[in-house]
Amino acid sequence: MQYVRNVGRAFSPLDKELGLLNGELTPRLQESVVRLSTWMPFGRAAKELKYFTRVEVSEATARRITEGAGSDYVGVQTEQVEHILKQAPPSPPGPELQLISADGAMVHEVTGEWVEVKTLAIGEVKPKGDAGEVHTRELSYFSRLSEASEFNRQALVEVFRRGTEKAGKVCAVNDGADWEQKFVDYHRPDAVRILDFAHAAGKVAEPGRLIFGEETAEFREWFNKQKQSLKLGKTEAVLRNIRGLEKRARGRGRGKKLKTIRGSMNYLEKRREMINYNEFQTLGYPIGSGCVESANKLVVESRLKQAGMRWARQNIDPMLGLRNIACNDRWEEAWPQLVNHKLEAISENRRQQRALKSLEQLHAKEMITAQDSISGAQLQNAENPAQEKPIEARVKTPYKPPADHSWRRKVFGSARYRTPEGFTRAKR
Repeated sequence: MQYVRNVGRAFSPLDKELGLLNGELTPRLQESVVRLSTWMPFGRAAKELKYFTRVEVSEATARRITEGAGSDYVGVQTEQVEHILKQAPPSPPGPELQLISADGAMVHEVTGEWVEVKTLAIGEVKPKGDAGEVHTRELSYFSRLSEASEFNRQALVEVFRRGTEKAGKVCAVNDGADWEQKFVDYHRPDAVRILDFAHAAGKVAEPGRLIFGEETAEFREWFNKQKQSLKLGKTEAVLRNIRGLEKRARGRGRGKKLKTIRGSMNYLEKRREMINYNEFQTLGYPIGSGCVESANKLVVESRLKQAGMRWARQNIDPMLGLRNIACNDRWEEAWPQLVNHKLEAISENRRQQRALKSLEQLHAKEMITAQDSISGAQLQNAENPAQEKPIEARVKTPYKPPADHSWRRKVFGSARYRTPEGFTRAKR
């Protein structure tokens, strides 16, 4: 009886059509685990899944599936960045007035180190209403744990999607960090750069607190006047009043007070063009970076900075990628991309395994061919014994010590030896 040969493992095209991933859970359950774990801790997500679906998974399983999905989505965005850089496709259209703001938030690693996660917020600025207020809508976010230069490159996927390149006017509202200004240089050098008003007001308040005292009535009165003048565009008056505090810097700590006063003045002097708040408000530009500060809390801290949480470095970006999907309300768009990337990776891995197996089989075939050649040569020699050299047989003989060997000359104790007459003692 003949048996059918095993055809081995294969990848069905229907797997990709149905979105079938590895594991025991259905695609819908895997998506549910990932979505729940994006909004809440893994243990809580597993409990909520059991409540709604009556399917029980462990916290470790929820973590593994979620972090794997996040890693796949990071891979999707990395490929999109490579495509943009290599193919240079035309940018989609952008709004007439767009806001971009970048900032950082700290996350605790399992090593005990605090690391900075950088976040970009992009929105469309709505024209001033009856109340004269400027609002930013259609906000989207991008977050990564990376160095400034790498973040500039990674964020290209979101900057491109929002049409920042073709936006009519871009307002870059940030604080004074150098990496944020370099980010603007990389993506939109002609953007209107605005120093966050709250940040500028904080620089004004620093010397006032030292001179008048923390939260004193005199400090509040002085600070409110300077803040109002700053918003009305009276920059010179503000700088002059800060400089006037030098005369009041007396007593203990005078050196520290003078250093703080001059530091605030130099900081604002270097950013004169970024603090023309009266002009910015007249043009309908935003002067605050509250949207990215809110993004730090919404996207990063609410999930990655809960009580007692510590993260392995390799798992931070995957969770940030999923948080961006969820907070941008783009889950239905991004999840199929994530699944396709995963299935393509599985298919490619199987192709590589098949190729490696083919190479191993080819190598084994070559080894068999070489062995057959050696066996053929040996068989040919056996058929022609005349050509073989005769093998000389070696006769093994017992070892016999010579007459002068020490065994024969030396007598030990009262040893006896046999003679024809019987046993006798050895002579000494």
